[in-house]
Amino acid sequence: MNLIPRSFFFDDDFDSFFFPTKRNYMKCDIYEKDNVYYIEMDVPGFDKEDIAIEVKDEYLTIKAQKSNEVNEEEKNYIRKERSYGEYSRTFNIGDADVENIEAKFEKGTLIITMPKKAESESKKTIEIK
Repeated sequence: MNLIPRSFFFDDDFDSFFFPTKRNYMKCDIYEKDNVYYIEMDVPGFDKEDIAIEVKDEYLTIKAQKSNEVNEEEKNYIRKERSYGEYSRTFNIGDADVENIEAKFEKGTLIITMPKKAESESKKTIEIK
């Protein structure tokens, strides 16, 4: 049991140096239901216009970009936790029907639905010579 909180010796700068993706990662849940894959991704603080989704070579990439707010006045920050920049996640979607992927954005959550491809019955028997 550790009676001294870890933050007593290390602050968030320790985590951000050794675990840089920990804070800026777009967290998501991926699940399958009724022959459809779902990705539910938290993207709080972003607008729908800040998010781009593309599919290339069986990979789905989600990018979100937030530009830095520029203020004329100089601020003396005590702590600055809000971050800006581009974040992205890529997923292999090999058996998803790319033509029927849909996405919607609700209350800071991006929801992507990907129907599975219809299973093809193109089984071929190879003759051994």
